[in-house]
Amino acid sequence: MLKSLFNWKVILNLLIAIALFVGLVWLTFRWLEYHTNHGQEIPVPNVINKSVYDAVKILEDTGLDYEVDSATYNPKFRPLQVLKIWPSPGARVKNGRAVKLMVNPKSWAPVAIPDVINKYSGLAFQRLDQVGLKVGDTLYEPSIQKDAVIRIMYKNNPMKPGTKIPRFSIIDVVVGSGPMRNISIPNLVGLTVKEAKALIARNLFEMGVVDHEDGGSDESDIVYYQDPASGDQRDQGMQIDLWASKKTPAELRRKIDELNSMYRMRIDTTLPPVRYEEVPDIPEVDKIEPPAPVKRETPKIEPPLKPAASTKTESKPKITSSNTEATKKSAPSAEKPKANKVIIN
Repeated sequence: MLKSLFNWKVILNLLIAIALFVGLVWLTFRWLEYHTNHGQEIPVPNVINKSVYDAVKILEDTGLDYEVDSATYNPKFRPLQVLKIWPSPGARVKNGRAVKLMVNPKSWAPVAIPDVINKYSGLAFQRLDQVGLKVGDTLYEPSIQKDAVIRIMYKNNPMKPGTKIPRFSIIDVVVGSGPMRNISIPNLVGLTVKEAKALIARNLFEMGVVDHEDGGSDESDIVYYQDPASGDQRDQGMQIDLWASKKTPAELRRKIDELNSMYRMRIDTTLPPVRYEEVPDIPEVDKIEPPAPVKRETPKIEPPLKPAASTKTESKPKITSSNTEATKKSAPSAEKPKANKVIIN
């Protein structure tokens, strides 16, 4: 048994097997070293404070890969300036290793413009400041919505609510200054309804009721009547009503006359002009002097004469109640004369 184990053929096969195993292991490690660049390390170049374009070019020439990430915008540094790298500069890495670059963005992170259209300007300014937008110029434009925001301008371009712009951007706000007064109304008769609507909007008026003669809603119908009339003056935002039809104005003369009787006031020029006369000034009551009081003289009443003495004795008249009543009735109540005292000797 032992003799067969120490046979030269067995020993030869064993040696060949060991040699093959060692060779395979050596080849495997050599292949791994070649594939993983074992022992070949590259120092990370210092690209801090360089622009991201220059940093990427340097890393590519060195044989390193890169990843770019943006940090919070810092106005102290240039836009797209490399602020940090990882691994740190000087660290040895293998060829093809990715280096992460932290770059300063071009500007602040974008924010959405809030919907402040038709809102009171004071509240709109507060809302814009809350999201980080700065109001530059406040422009005023005629509008029926006084002190309300009409438009938001960014770099002289109108912006819709929800549009994203960089935070802390300076925007201009257009605010209504109130309606314009005494604007002349254009002539709309003979235009199509579509053309009339565009002309009304250009003249700062509002579209009112459109009465189609056939009861439809075709905007190609011709306007044959309008209210108010052309040439009248109205304030901005007033409504203009239209009457439209597919017929010509000559065919609708009777209808136009009916509308004139309702919407146009006729002034009768055959009546004589009204004459106005000046009314004399009435003196003030305080300035009127009261009339002088009239001085009345009281008449002098002479005393009655004494009758002559008579020797004959006269009998004293008898006064009865009937005579007294008659005397009272005959004498006036206002002035009752005193009875004269008669002395009989």
